[in-house]
This record gives sequence, structure tokens and C-alpha cells, in this order.
Amino acid sequence: MSGKTVNYFAGGNTAKGFYNLLESNLYGLEIVYTLIGGPGNGKSSLIKRLASTWIEKGYDIEQIFCPFDNDKLAGLVIPDLKCGIIDATFPQGVKSKAPGAIEQYVNLGVAWDTSLLSTQRQAILSYQKQKNEVLEHAYLSFEKGLLIHDDLESIYIRNMNFKQADQVTRELIDKIFISKKGTSKDATEKHRFFGASTPNGVVDYIENITEELNKRFFIKGRAGTGKSTLLKKIAAVAIERNFDVEVYHCGFDPKSIDMVVIRELRVCVFDSTDPHEYFPTRHGDEIVDLYEKTITPGTDEANEAEINDFNQRYKQQMKEGITFLHEAKGIHDQLKKIYVEATDFSVVDAIYEDINRSIENREEV
Repeated sequence: MSGKTVNYFAGGNTAKGFYNLLESNLYGLEIVYTLIGGPGNGKSSLIKRLASTWIEKGYDIEQIFCPFDNDKLAGLVIPDLKCGIIDATFPQGVKSKAPGAIEQYVNLGVAWDTSLLSTQRQAILSYQKQKNEVLEHAYLSFEKGLLIHDDLESIYIRNMNFKQADQVTRELIDKIFISKKGTSKDATEKHRFFGASTPNGVVDYIENITEELNKRFFIKGRAGTGKSTLLKKIAAVAIERNFDVEVYHCGFDPKSIDMVVIRELRVCVFDSTDPHEYFPTRHGDEIVDLYEKTITPGTDEANEAEINDFNQRYKQQMKEGITFLHEAKGIHDQLKKIYVEATDFSVVDAIYEDINRSIENREEV
């Protein structure tokens, strides 16, 4: 019987630039194979092969997708074997804890024809420079969008009943936990993104992440109606009560929280608003509407013109940012072609076999 898969992003293209949440997802692993190499020399394909191999063996796995190309894998975790495989070109890198003891560095550069790459030195440098410049334009667009979003939030904050918001939070906490305690002796928080702005638009894995859960709370509301604050309080209570928690950050503003998953309780609470708006589809789904419960009635109508203007300008900045990401990917694809031509993939296949055998040895321990 095949294992189950949880998909997520551990990094995102955000209004704060590229934001790296990888470290907490490697917590507790005893070995991390860190793949070193350039674009297009088989890192993602190698990770996909390992993912396929081990899920077919019946192991549950976590697939970490690449926000620069959501068809590519940037990492894989096999929790039961306390093992991970990570693309070391992940921006801002992988923090080492015990090089050689935990982190095993695997150099895919041995598959390169370096003489061919040396003839393309100027092209490589030029593509890298172009890509980085375009990415900075993307992040600037998202940053401008966040400033507009902050102005939108201020409308609702001015019209919010904070006592009522606290009451809604307390009621939801009581409904989730019902005085229950978790079994974890050292409760952990894993920080992730369920979605990301990619060259293909905004992509999320909410359905995959929540498919094994019995209870899903869909938080509805407007910008600034306290959704992130509510989620942070739920995560804090879960940790206090010894539950492991998955905390999913906002792919636009990573300082905000968009979802909390408590797997031991088979429950999640998430911000179900645009661009990741979902509605109940199965037994156990429940809507919690913060606009209805906490905002002065008529706020939308009284501020309609200003709200529409903010929304339009915000969405334009987001669209512009995505366009820049798409342009950056086009440049990256040109760079990748150089490395594909210089790579002997039979060497990469041999590296896959070595890593797979090493993981099999862990299985036998």
C-alpha cells in the first residue's frame, strides 16, 4: 500500500522578498542529503524519483515544492526514517547543524563538463544578473501591494469590535480543544507556506494538506479583521497543550498566518479568502465569519469607493509581480539550457542509486 503525501512550500516570493521557512521542517531529522549543483542538472528529478520510490514502499512523505517553478521539487522529507533531501540552491541556503553527521553534501557538479561551462561563463553571469534584477522588480511590486493592503486593512480596523473578536477566538479555541491535551512531550511548530506566488500565478496545496482531517474551520472576513491574530492564538494554545502544530504563513505577507493544522486532533483553521478562497464541501467543514461577527454593519457599503480603489490597485501590483516572476523564469530557463547540455545524466542516475541505497540502510536499522 502506498504512503500518503503532504505538499507544501518552504519558501515564498513575498512582499518581504524571498522568505525562507525551511529550517523548522528539517527539525529532528538525523540525516539530510544536501544536493549541490546548478540549474537543470537533475536535482529536482532526482528528488522526484526518491519521492516516488519511497511512497511506493508505503512511507508517508512530505514534498517541498519550488516557488520559482511549482512543477519542481526543492525537497523531500521521509519522517519515519528521519531523513530529508534538499536542493542546496534554495535561496538563503540550508543552515548546517552537524556537517557530515547530519548534513551529507552531495555534489551533482561532478556530472558537469566544466570545459563546456567555462566557454559559457559570460552568458551564465549575464543570465544570473538579469534574473536577479527581474526578481527584485517582482518583490518591489509585492511590497507596493502590501502598502496598499495595509491602507485597506485600516478601514476595517477602525470599524472592528475587538472585544467581540476576542470572544469569537475564545469560543473557537473551546470548540477545537475541549480541554484536551496532546501527547507530544516536546511540542513543535513547523513553519511553512500552503501557497505561493509563482510564475504560473498563485498556487496552493490546501486540499492536499487538509484531505486527512475531519474538521476544517473556514475563516471568512476582510483585510484587517483579525484572521491572522486568531490563528496565532490557536497555534499558541496548541503548543501550550502539547500538540505539534503546522503553521502556514501568508505567501504575500509572511509575518501573517493563514492556516494552523493540528494533526493529532485532525483539525485545521485557515484563512479562506481571496486568493485562496474555499467553501465547505464535506462533513465537518464550518465557516467562521469575522466580518459578520466583529465589524460594524454597513462598513463595506459606507466605504465602497475607497475599498474598490484599494482592491483594484492591490490586485494590479500582484499581477505585475507575477508577470516579473514569469519573466525571471524565462531567463532561468535559458540559463538551465546551458547546464543541461553540460550534464552527464548517467552520473546523476548513479548518484540517485547511491542516495537510495543509503536510505535503504536506514530502513534496515
